[in-house]
Amino acid sequence: MKFSVFTASTPDWTPSQAADTLAEQGWDGIEWRIVDDRTEDGSSGFWAGNRSTWQYSGIADRVGEIARTTDAAGLEYSGIGGYQPVSDHEGVETMLRVTSELGARQVRVTMPWYRRERERTGETYGQLFDRTRADLEWAAERAADLGVKALVELHHMTITPSASAALRLVDGLDPEHVGVIHDLGNLVIEGHEDHLAAFELLGPYLAHAHVKNARWVDTGETRADGSRVWQHEWAPLRDGQASVSEYLDALRQAGYDGWVTIEDFSTDLPLEARTADNLAYLRSLVPVSA
Repeated sequence: MKFSVFTASTPDWTPSQAADTLAEQGWDGIEWRIVDDRTEDGSSGFWAGNRSTWQYSGIADRVGEIARTTDAAGLEYSGIGGYQPVSDHEGVETMLRVTSELGARQVRVTMPWYRRERERTGETYGQLFDRTRADLEWAAERAADLGVKALVELHHMTITPSASAALRLVDGLDPEHVGVIHDLGNLVIEGHEDHLAAFELLGPYLAHAHVKNARWVDTGETRADGSRVWQHEWAPLRDGQASVSEYLDALRQAGYDGWVTIEDFSTDLPLEARTADNLAYLRSLVPVSA
C-alpha cells in the first residue's frame, strides 16, 4: 500500500507548503483538491478558503504549475479530488482532461445528494439513479478516450452511501475507467457494511480507499417524542468509532495494494503534527512490504 493525503484536510498550507511538508514527513503521494472555494475575507477552513486547494476556474491553464509543485516535492498522485457533479458534462470533461495531462490516473466525480435533489427536482430515488447512470456511462466513455478513470465515492446523503449502492450504479461499466472510492469515515455516518464483504463485492471496481474517522455524540437534546438526538462529528484516526487497523487488514485480505489516502478533519492536534502522527500510525499498522 502507498499512503497519501487529500488536501481538503490541509487548509492552512499553500500547495507548495503542503507538497513539501508531506514529502519531508515521508508520505508517498498527494491527492489535490480542485474546486472554487475562495472566501471574501480570506479566511481558511476545510471547506471554504482552503489554501491547499487549486481553484477550478482556469484549472486547465494551471496544469503545469500543479505538475511542477508535485514533481519538485517528489510526490506521486494518488488521484485528483474533483467536485464536478457527474451531471455536469463540461466540468467532468475538464477534470478528466486535467487528470490525463497530469498523469494522475483517476479523478472523483461527485454523485447527487438524494434529499437535496428530490426537493429540487421532485425525482424519486429510482429516477435520479437512472439519470445518474446515464451520466456515468457518458463519463466512462470519455475517461476511456483519455486513458483515465472516473471515481464514485461512498458518501453519506448521496445516492451511493454504500458499496452495494455503488456497485449497482457502476455494474457493467469498464472497471478500467470507472471505479469506487471506499471511505471508512463516511460509512460511520451512513452505509456501513462488513468491510471485507464490501471489498469482495466491489471486486475490480475497488479503485481507491479514503481513511478518516468519525463518531456519533449525544447532543443532549430530545425530540418531541422523547427520543435522544445524536449527531456525527469527525474524530482523530484512533478515536473514532471505526477501527483503522481492522479496515487495513480487510483491504489486505481482499488483495488490495493501492492507495490509502488520509483526509483527517479532526482538529485535536495542529496540522503538521496531525499529518505526521497519522503517517506514523498507518505505518505501525501496515508492514513495510504490504
